[in-house]
Amino acid sequence: MSAAQFAENFLQALSAGLLTGAVYGLMCVGLSLIFGVMRVINFAQGDFMMLGMYVAYYAFGLFGAHLLFGAALAPYVAALIAGPVIFIAGLLVHKLLVSRVSGMRGSALESEGHYAQLILTLGIALVIQNGGLWVFGSAPVSITTPLSSSAWEIGPLHGDLISIFVNQGQTVAAVIAVLAVLGFVLLMGRSRLGKSLRAAADNPEAAIYMGIDVDRAHRLAFGFGVAITAIGGGLLASSYPFQPYVGLEYVIVMYAGVVLGGLGSVAGAFFGGLTIGLVQQLSTLVLPNQLQNTAIFVVFLVIVLLRPQGLFGRAARRT
Repeated sequence: MSAAQFAENFLQALSAGLLTGAVYGLMCVGLSLIFGVMRVINFAQGDFMMLGMYVAYYAFGLFGAHLLFGAALAPYVAALIAGPVIFIAGLLVHKLLVSRVSGMRGSALESEGHYAQLILTLGIALVIQNGGLWVFGSAPVSITTPLSSSAWEIGPLHGDLISIFVNQGQTVAAVIAVLAVLGFVLLMGRSRLGKSLRAAADNPEAAIYMGIDVDRAHRLAFGFGVAITAIGGGLLASSYPFQPYVGLEYVIVMYAGVVLGGLGSVAGAFFGGLTIGLVQQLSTLVLPNQLQNTAIFVVFLVIVLLRPQGLFGRAARRT
């Protein structure tokens, strides 16, 4: 392979990694919010993402988004519609189930309810997976859009030797993902709601004394967390086929990204997801596609070995 060919392959993989990683970063932000505020490890996060994919799929097809907004724009409008729908579903799941073993109720259980939380969220994941299989069927589907099969050409560069093709659909999805993350950061930093969520995360007992309803804050955090991840899933639905068990594949990616970035850090979660996307795509330069996840976890183990608190996390000193 010539140097120009290798440079072209590298730049192609780099661009694809940045675009995919931006959407991964959005999904990781949702998971990081739930853990950061509630201290709950949600095994069902990937399955809420899967529901977001199907909401976007049916909003695009059955409910006529493609007729209202056009075939090019409708998939991304459908992905945004998935957010509010899954937000409501998340509120209901938290109120009926998760709230029983988390928050102030969970503090009265053994190990502050962590054992019960793990079993409960795993059970929710299994119910959603098998319910999805029953309702949606097992055949893979995707949202077809003109943008996902079109690309912009950057180049030719270095004479006529190097040309980079950037997928238009993935670029639009990445821009929406970045804007969604920035909007969420502003919400958390500037609004009264965001301040109450941060207070409930930092010190729940002190937040109660300040008049903050911690249970409500946890419910909203869970709803926002699954909704943000569902939007990321809706954005992926126009580029990749999916089926009811797709959540298991992506929940591993999300947890790796959150731990890489540093638990409890929104910026860290986004850049952790971005790192996962880059590693996944750049690994194809030297490894078969089947070993992409292997490359992810090799990098994951190296970073955890060298910096256990993650790229943006802070080490905590025990007293």
